[in-house]
Amino acid sequence: MADFDRAMEAVVKWEGGFVNHPDDPGGATNLGITRNTLSGWRGRPVSVEEVRDLTYEEAKAIYRTLYWDVCRCGEMEWPAALMVFDASVNHGVRQAARFLQRAVGVTADGIIGPITLGAVQAVDAKTVAEAVAARRMAFYGELATFGVFGFGWARRLMNILRLSLEPAPPSDKPAPPPEDGEDGDAPPAADTGTSESKPDTEAPADPDAPDTPADAPAEEPTS
Repeated sequence: MADFDRAMEAVVKWEGGFVNHPDDPGGATNLGITRNTLSGWRGRPVSVEEVRDLTYEEAKAIYRTLYWDVCRCGEMEWPAALMVFDASVNHGVRQAARFLQRAVGVTADGIIGPITLGAVQAVDAKTVAEAVAARRMAFYGELATFGVFGFGWARRLMNILRLSLEPAPPSDKPAPPPEDGEDGDAPPAADTGTSESKPDTEAPADPDAPDTPADAPAEEPTS
C-alpha cells in the first residue's frame, strides 16, 4: 500500500514555509499547518510566533496523525492515497472524503470507513485519482478567491495528479536470499488485507471539524 514518506514529500513542497497572507482564510500558516490546526494539535491556543517556529518533524507528525491516518490513505494504492492525502491537506479531511466518496459512488458522509474503502479498492486506483482530481478542480472554480489563488491551486493539483500516476520508485533494499531448496523465484507474500475496519458512522478525529478550520469559510483551501 501507499508510502506516507513519499506522499509527505510530494505534498509539503506545495505548502512552503511561514506565510500570513491577508487573503488566505487559514491565517498564519507554516509548512501548510494553520494556526487553528496547530492549536488543536497542542491542545491550547498558539501564537503567530509559535506557528512561525513550527518544526518539520512536528508538522510531519500532524500530517500523519490528523490527515493521512484519518483518511486511511495507508489502506489505499498509491494513486488514490496521494490524491486523497493532498486533498485532505488542501481542503480538510471531510471534504477530501466527500470528493473520494462521490468519485467511487458511495454515500458522501465525509467519513472514510469500510464501505468507502471497499469501493475504492474495487476500482482502478488511477481512475480514482483522476476522478477526485476532476472534482477538486471544479470545486476550486466555484470559490470566491479563485481569482487570487486559482492558478497556484491548479498547478498544485496537476503536479499531484502527475505524481499519483507515476510508478513507485525502485526500492533500495536488497532482496533477501532464497530459502534452502528454493530457486529464488518464490511467490510474493499473501496480501493480508487492510487493518480492522471502523464503521462508516464513526466520526474520525477531524482536525478541521466539522468541515474546515474555524477560520476558513466555505471549505476553501488553506494554502
